Amino acid sequence: MHSPPHLTLLPTPPARPGWLRYAAPQRFYPLAGRLIPWLALAAALFAAAGLYVGLVKAPVDSQQGEVYRILFIHVAAAWMSMFLYLVMALYAALGLILQTRLSFMMMRALAPTGALFTFLTLWTGALWGKPTWGAWWVWDARLTSELILLFLYLGFMALQAASDDPRRGDRGGAILLLAGVVNVPIIYFSVRWWSTLHQGASINLTTAPSMARVMLAAMLLMVIAFWLYSAAASLARVRGIIAEREPAATEPARERR
Repeated sequence: MHSPPHLTLLPTPPARPGWLRYAAPQRFYPLAGRLIPWLALAAALFAAAGLYVGLVKAPVDSQQGEVYRILFIHVAAAWMSMFLYLVMALYAALGLILQTRLSFMMMRALAPTGALFTFLTLWTGALWGKPTWGAWWVWDARLTSELILLFLYLGFMALQAASDDPRRGDRGGAILLLAGVVNVPIIYFSVRWWSTLHQGASINLTTAPSMARVMLAAMLLMVIAFWLYSAAASLARVRGIIAEREPAATEPARERR
C-alpha cells in the first residue's frame, strides 16, 4: 500500500502574545487589507476638514497675507517627511537586529510616500518662498538639508531597484537609512544652529504655539490626514511586496490563532 503524497503547506507561525502575532507576513497581510479602506476614508475626511479650516476659516495673516496658507500643507508635509524617515530607520534597525522579514518589507513600503512628502515640502516651500523671499530657491540650511533628505529617499529606492538579491538589497538599504538618519536632526535644528532665512518653529513642545488656535487646528488636521494617508498607502504597498516575495502568504489559509 502506497503512502499518501507529501503536501507542502505554508507553515503557521507560532502563536505570540498581542500584536506581536502580526509580525508574520501571513498574518499581517489580511490585517492590512482590513485597515486600508478605513485609513483612506479617515485621511480624506481629515484632509477635507483641514483644507476647509485652513483656506476658509483661518484669518488672513497680518504680515504674509493669503500666501501663508501654503504653510498648512508645507509644514505638515515637512513633518511627515522626517517622521517617515525615522520610522524607516527604526524598521531597518529591527530588520538587521531581529532579522524580521516584515520589517524590511515595511521599510521598502514607506520609502515612496516619504519621498512624495519630501518633494511636496520642497515644492510648497518654493511656492511660499517666491513671494516671501523673492526667489524660488535659496541655499538655506533647512532647504538644503531637506533636499539631501529627498536624495536619501531616492538613493534608497534606487538601491532596492538595482539589487537582484532582495536580502542583499534589504541589508544595503537598511545601512543607508541608518547612516542618513543624522540628517533628520540637522533639518529640525538647522534654524537654531545656523543663520538662516527660514523662520523658526511655530509649534514647540516646551512653549505655547505662536499662532491663532484656528491656524493651529488647520495644521494639526493636515498632519493627521497626512499620517493616515501614509499608513494607508504604505499598507497597500506592503501587501504588494508580500505578494511578490511570499505569494503563499496571500492565499486564503486555515484559521491562524
